[in-house]
Amino acid sequence: MTGPLGVAIVGCGTISHQYLANLTAFPGVRVVACADIDPERAREVAARYGVPVAVAPEEAISHPDVELVVNLTIPAAHASVALAAVRAGRHVYNEKPFTVDRESGAELVEAAAAAGVLLGSAPDTFLGAGLQTAARLVAEGSIGTPLTALTLLQTPGPESWHPSPEFLFQRGAGPLFDMGPYYLTALVTLFGPARRVAAVGRRARRERVIGSGPRAGTRFAVEVPTHTAALLEFAAGQAATMVFSFDSPLCRAGFIEITGTEATMEVPDPNAFGGEVRLRRAGDDEWVPVPTTGSTAGRGLGVLDMAQAVREGRPHRATGELGLHVLDTMLAVAESAERAEFLPIGSTCPVPAPLPEDWDPHAVRFG
Repeated sequence: MTGPLGVAIVGCGTISHQYLANLTAFPGVRVVACADIDPERAREVAARYGVPVAVAPEEAISHPDVELVVNLTIPAAHASVALAAVRAGRHVYNEKPFTVDRESGAELVEAAAAAGVLLGSAPDTFLGAGLQTAARLVAEGSIGTPLTALTLLQTPGPESWHPSPEFLFQRGAGPLFDMGPYYLTALVTLFGPARRVAAVGRRARRERVIGSGPRAGTRFAVEVPTHTAALLEFAAGQAATMVFSFDSPLCRAGFIEITGTEATMEVPDPNAFGGEVRLRRAGDDEWVPVPTTGSTAGRGLGVLDMAQAVREGRPHRATGELGLHVLDTMLAVAESAERAEFLPIGSTCPVPAPLPEDWDPHAVRFG
């Protein structure tokens, strides 16, 4: 096929607005349908973004003009929705986490390979200007040999602002599985795949209270650790110290530092597409900013790169293998915290190729 790639959005919750704002503006894709288990929500979102069709998820997956399904359902539904789309011959891009367990993730990767379709996974923030610039600096040797990383995410938790936060405190979420994919994906794209991990986890409260929206004041159960600290070793020998917490009154997020033999690099927030990259070499009194190049368009870059890969017959970058390795690593972190021991990480993945520095998502067209 030629022309813009036909896309269906399945799951019209909060995150869908960030995707739709971009995907409806990229000439390389055409959003054909919005779908949700709540028909009214699908209609409202479709109308807001000028999408012609609002249907149930199964109808969107089988729509004749849909070539790629963007799966924005809750984590517990990622595997089943994606597998249905793959079996229907559709390419699939899953929101993070890839799935909620290794078995369903591996089944999905195998099914996509057997069906001859592409499989992608969020986050695609590593395709933004900030992390692409950081990756080029590492590859060019600007910090010498990479040795270690420090990452930090501390917030009070999303229940204060999210109108329906319960799923963020259920299996497949919590700070590790909700925010960990951004930090781990960034490190894997900079260092390569992880090898083993040791971790501790804590749950500060068994209940939380919704702080905004029509259900403000509603209490709900917390099912997962809300603070996780991990020591991670990579296959190439680097080490990372990582903290993921929803228990801190002090909000500190987006912190990544990479230390090499020649310099330390301050990496932008991995939950953003832009940001400043700074270097500090031995003897420097101050951080030195490095100009960034690339796109800051936002969520959907991974979908567009997949569309381009489909049309050009080349590999894409935000792959299912990368998403599965990040999931495997997070599961190993959680299991290590439960068992109080170092655990190996059994999976691996290829490191994504860099984007061309002049890649412009608004200039990608087909036919």
